[in-house]
Amino acid sequence: MSERGDTAQPLLDGDEVDEAIAAAAESRHDEDDRLKPAFVSAVLDAVEEGDAERARELVSPLHPADLADLLELTPADRRGEVAAALGDLVGAEVLSELNDYVRDDLIGDLAPEQVAEFASELDTDDAVAMIEDMDDADQQAVLEALDPEDRAAIESALSYPEESAGRLMQRDLVAVPEHMTVGQVIDYLRDHGDLTTDFWEIYVVDAKHRPIGYCQLSWILTCPRSVAMADLMKREQTLIPVDMDQEEVALRFQKYALISAAVVDGSGRLVGMITVDDVVHIISEEAGEDILRLSGAGEGDINEPILMTVRARLTWLVVNLGTAMLAASVVGLFEGTIERFAMLAALMGIVSGMGGNAGTQTLAVVVRALATNQLTSSNTARMIGREFRIAATNGATLGTLIGIGSYVIYGRMDLSLVFGAAILTNNLVAGLAGVLVPITLERNNVDPAVSSAVFVTMMTDSLGFFSFLGLATLFLR
Repeated sequence: MSERGDTAQPLLDGDEVDEAIAAAAESRHDEDDRLKPAFVSAVLDAVEEGDAERARELVSPLHPADLADLLELTPADRRGEVAAALGDLVGAEVLSELNDYVRDDLIGDLAPEQVAEFASELDTDDAVAMIEDMDDADQQAVLEALDPEDRAAIESALSYPEESAGRLMQRDLVAVPEHMTVGQVIDYLRDHGDLTTDFWEIYVVDAKHRPIGYCQLSWILTCPRSVAMADLMKREQTLIPVDMDQEEVALRFQKYALISAAVVDGSGRLVGMITVDDVVHIISEEAGEDILRLSGAGEGDINEPILMTVRARLTWLVVNLGTAMLAASVVGLFEGTIERFAMLAALMGIVSGMGGNAGTQTLAVVVRALATNQLTSSNTARMIGREFRIAATNGATLGTLIGIGSYVIYGRMDLSLVFGAAILTNNLVAGLAGVLVPITLERNNVDPAVSSAVFVTMMTDSLGFFSFLGLATLFLR
């Protein structure tokens, strides 16, 4: 390091460096278990100063998930530099925990052989997640660098549809025939060191490798060695078809409180298993997607490229512009009424706004109910009736309050009655639209989380203006 004259800071001696690292380690996380800004800055400063050893000492105690958080918090133009400084600390487990966009950026700087090495250290589902979004040429190069067994497993997973059980499952599991005893199973597990170490259940299969039951490890460890697996296993089990959508997989895990579940192909053969740690991720991902789709915000990932975000949001903003023009054309039908009663221009926005809020509330409840299978064809009529009663109650209450308020301000009973009636009418429209629109889209195989908000808003704006201005035309003198 070159000298910088009188302004240069004295270098820390060895003990001071150790103390600084220890202090940083003690303050890595805040009360919400997030990395503190000061800690992130300390790591980035060490990398910027060329002190890779200090940076590695700072982050070496971190869990892979925390190290992934550190890389995501690093500015995009410095991630490659930080990853290079940390070296082998940024391993396969860290890459599997990274945000998709951040991982793609880092992997883009690696040779296919390095990516293949990372993929071979992961479970099949995590390896697939790492390489499934790569360009075809890069993906093929990585597959060719894998050993034949790993390549076959990953290619098989990639042959299934995206977001299906086949992509989500891992192929490493333990399956035994029903004629084995508990003692034989224990000996088998001890004698085969190449078996997966992450499992909680052992699947029992028939001669055609079809699952006929399962045993939890705790049952095996607490039973005499002489007990046959056929007598110990539980035959009733939840089997996951290989082409089932991951959202439906998550719902089954939630409904039946599963730890893991066997995945079967079209002929009923056992081809893999899904574990609850993967499902927790899916539940969080699907819930976030539905919320963002309702707002038309695209994926809503802060690491998503700006152009992709703009394209996703602009699409729905243009659609909203069209629906707003439709609502404006409704207002245009009543220009004469608005000219006669100027106060209507100030009040009509309240009618549409209240209806829009009510519609959004109902829509959020219905979309969630559809996503979690709470709302089905069996209880649709009851749901419609329930939301109609809620809308009528809320509309009558709000209509009364707004009618009284407008009378206090304007002193016109006819205007108050028209205003209150319009509020009630638009709340009923909002309640029915909030239920019927997503249900109709769902029945026509259109994702209600994506499209519902636009149609509900269009109906509450257009019919809100129409009801208010129409009633005003009829009754105001």
